[in-house]
Amino acid sequence: MPARHLPKLIAPSTRAFFQEARRVPNFPLVERLHGYVYGRWPYLYIGIGTGEHPLARIIAPLVRLLGPLFPQRRGEAGEPIHFADTYHGKVVTLEAATQLVTVDREVTLPNLEQIIPYHLASDLILKNPDHIIALQCPCRSNRAKPCLPLDVCLIVGEPFAAFVWEHHPDKARWISQDEAVEILRAEHERGHVSHAFFKEAMLDRFYAICNCCSCCCGAMQAQRNGTPMLTASGYVSQVDAGLCGGCGTCQKHCQFEAISLVDGKSYVDEARCMGCGVCVTHCPHKALSLRREAAKGEPLEIRVLLDQAGKGL
Repeated sequence: MPARHLPKLIAPSTRAFFQEARRVPNFPLVERLHGYVYGRWPYLYIGIGTGEHPLARIIAPLVRLLGPLFPQRRGEAGEPIHFADTYHGKVVTLEAATQLVTVDREVTLPNLEQIIPYHLASDLILKNPDHIIALQCPCRSNRAKPCLPLDVCLIVGEPFAAFVWEHHPDKARWISQDEAVEILRAEHERGHVSHAFFKEAMLDRFYAICNCCSCCCGAMQAQRNGTPMLTASGYVSQVDAGLCGGCGTCQKHCQFEAISLVDGKSYVDEARCMGCGVCVTHCPHKALSLRREAAKGEPLEIRVLLDQAGKGL
């Protein structure tokens, strides 16, 4: 049979993913395979992780049993790396999320530990940043009664966008940067929170913006159960008591249960607040605003980071 008629055993996007993985310093083979499995079967992967998939009861104990057989990456001081250090999200405001999906050139911002306070996956590297996929959210898709719409996970840049499209054409669609901004705005209006996700297996870097609700999101579920997978935006919400009408709208929209009514006025529990800004947008009295708070870390604002690196857009 002529070579041109041979079936493609390995998809082009898979080859591109592994080629890019080989360029990552000290990136072990087991994590390359992990990344392939995660990207190839995200609905099964996340369904098992959240316990929603029927196979969770079978596979989760097997993973725990076989886990010690695989080498564990460690920090610079030799300390063990925990799950939350390898798969985590940074809360971003609507403005910051919009900046991430409207970059007009390739970006390399490595080692952002001051912003992404985890041992691993702290690089913001965007190749072909205008290549964006809207994917049906694996977290929502695994729920019996998910929030809608489903296609609110934005896979940004290569090699991730092409990989997701090639393996999930029935659940993904190519979108423009303007369409990505509209999805972010619509989700924000629904009261959902934008997270910039980083994952060790996804080449140790940023790969997606997910728009999350507390009832469906696996990362928010893990956060509530004591696994610190999310880090705050760098801001906290504050209330102008003189403007607050005590209507409770902000409390209703807070995905982190950080707002309550005290003596007829909104009160923000800063320890719980992640600084997403959803409450600010939805307050009918304009009584809420975001305040920079050093204790909440540094914001992930790509234009500021590029200016600081002398690479401003």
